[in-house]
Amino acid sequence: MVFHEGELAVQERVGVSRQASRVGASIHPNIPPLAQDFLEQQPYVFAGSIDKKGRVCASILVGEVGFLQVLSDRTIRIDSPATDNLLFENLKTDDRIGLLAIEFETRRRMRANGRARIADDSIIVQTEEVFSNCPKYIQARFWERESNPENEKQSAQSFAELTEKQTGFIEAADTFIIASAHESRGADVSHRGGNPGFVRVLNNKKLLFPDYSGNMMFQTLGNLQLNPNCGLLFYDFSNGWILQLTGKAKIVWDDERIKQFAGAERLVEFELNEARESLMKTNLSWYFIDNSPFNPK
Repeated sequence: MVFHEGELAVQERVGVSRQASRVGASIHPNIPPLAQDFLEQQPYVFAGSIDKKGRVCASILVGEVGFLQVLSDRTIRIDSPATDNLLFENLKTDDRIGLLAIEFETRRRMRANGRARIADDSIIVQTEEVFSNCPKYIQARFWERESNPENEKQSAQSFAELTEKQTGFIEAADTFIIASAHESRGADVSHRGGNPGFVRVLNNKKLLFPDYSGNMMFQTLGNLQLNPNCGLLFYDFSNGWILQLTGKAKIVWDDERIKQFAGAERLVEFELNEARESLMKTNLSWYFIDNSPFNPK
């Protein structure tokens, strides 16, 4: 079956099982030629992984164009990516990985989930699920390469609660990445976007954010239905500051709470286990273009 029991349960509750079945026909283990070209043009990719405690983590990997190489229609090599050590450490004990490539300027995106192994300082991924997503809720940005390359990484600091700085950053964000996992289907990583302020900080351990109308497959919510462990990543495009959160999430179906968010069809409540703050300077400079036309008014 294309979908696991968690995805099917959410699809049935929302009433989109037939539509999801048609959309799900686009999921294949192979990387189509156009998707291969798309991957190899990206200087960054997001990843989801699972640590030895079962916590799900979201990461960002950055390199020169070409650091993502498609070796075959089911094999991706990620060469010498600039990232923190968390992803590499996780893959040593759990080979499940989810990849998300987004071209923010064109709002194109694709996901490739599978199994990974470490080869020297590179990651080799064997794909099991490959599919594209719609352009909804992606804020358009473009990048330019600076002449002087920077590959500076700062060691991550860990926090049990959100700091004032972190809270302010989250509440101003228009984009974040969410990683989730299923026991047998593996890790997955997805994009969430909206107008600044679409993520609310309820307290220093809890966030609440809307789930808008999407592709009807519900990979993320389907995973959370069975496994609440997930990871969030907030990235500051202006300076390379990274905030990674691990914790547990639950789907909120309460109509009264949902009404508090314009355009929301469901909510997700996230409870923090650990926050990791780090800095990764690269030679990419980002420039904002405009908000997604799908963002709620």
